[in-house]
Amino acid sequence: MDSLTREPTGLRTRHRPRVWLTALLCLLAAAGIVYVVWFWPAAPAGKGDRDRDANLPIPVVVATADRRDVPVYQDGLGTVQAYYTVTVHTMVDGPLLSVNFREGQAVHKGDVLAQIDPRSFQAALDQAVAKKAQDEALLANARVDQARYQKLVANNYTSSQQADTQKSLVAQLEAQVRQDQAQTDTARTQLSYATIVAPIDGLLGIRQVDAGNIVHAADTTGLVVLTQLQPVSVLFTLPQQTLPAVAAAMQHGAPAVLAYAQGPNGSAAKLLDTGVLAVLDNQVDPTTGTIKLKATFPNHDLLLWPGGFVGVRLQVDTARQAVVVPPAAVQRGPRGAYVFVVDGDGTKRQPVTVGYEDQQAAIIAEGLSGGERVVVDGASRLSDGSKVTIAPPAETAPSANPVSAPGTRPNKAG
Repeated sequence: MDSLTREPTGLRTRHRPRVWLTALLCLLAAAGIVYVVWFWPAAPAGKGDRDRDANLPIPVVVATADRRDVPVYQDGLGTVQAYYTVTVHTMVDGPLLSVNFREGQAVHKGDVLAQIDPRSFQAALDQAVAKKAQDEALLANARVDQARYQKLVANNYTSSQQADTQKSLVAQLEAQVRQDQAQTDTARTQLSYATIVAPIDGLLGIRQVDAGNIVHAADTTGLVVLTQLQPVSVLFTLPQQTLPAVAAAMQHGAPAVLAYAQGPNGSAAKLLDTGVLAVLDNQVDPTTGTIKLKATFPNHDLLLWPGGFVGVRLQVDTARQAVVVPPAAVQRGPRGAYVFVVDGDGTKRQPVTVGYEDQQAAIIAEGLSGGERVVVDGASRLSDGSKVTIAPPAETAPSANPVSAPGTRPNKAG
């Protein structure tokens, strides 16, 4: 009976692969459903959706083109130089008794810097003074004898030759006294050289010689270098194309010059001082095609230091009542510069000619008359006739190192 109800072994073996195949197909179908539900990309928006987005107004930030006076600058890179530089040398030989200054000390003209042993020079002066006194006594006696001989000659008690000889002796002694005076002055000058004083007001550098050394007038190193920093000079260069503008500005007085610290990317970071142009070199450098200029700054705060690099802005002109827009409003394309002018709720692409531009303002020579509203933010999404809505300007966060006046980008288009 058991042998009749039990399934044959061969039949059970043939049905088992079909079961596994059915399970695998079910699993693949479930995975496909999950992929379609979670990962299949959304269907693209229809044409109606695109049309609806295109009709929405674009938010923009605008500014008004106004008229005002704008200073025109030329930018350059300059090197700070001391107004005067003096290497203090000794004028006489001798042992250096004392050094009466500190390195880096600010001194005034006439301050004692060092002292050389003065004893030998004092002795030479005393000798010259004594020699002069001796010759003056001889001269006084000779003058008395000359007066006597003149009386005797008048009464024919002596010969004229003896009187003339006495007159010649007086002249010799007078010359000797003048020579003694010259020797005295020389000895006094040599004695004064034993005391070394500051020839100008300035700042002392590093001491080159210590007290106790024997110094000589022929020494090349000197005792110390003294530099005058108030005022201070800045030497800079400009392209030779700017020569007419610079020369014209100098005809109306000394042009103003601004000195700026160099920022991390080479831009102007901080206003250091304001000075005037002092010198325009008398020739153009043929190797570089540039002209050299020197400006003078008061340097009250000692922010300008010799050897340092500074950004320089030379004011060569002032544009009177020029049409001015923010630099961000000026766009550039294949056909030149243009701005988007907002008229009502639409925009108009307006070609313009930029006469001068820096990071503060752009002067519009042609294309605007003043009073127009121009787009300064959001212009990348605009085209001629785009609908816009005016958005308030975003508040700028305060910077740790505000730029007082950035560098310029002269643009003489048109």
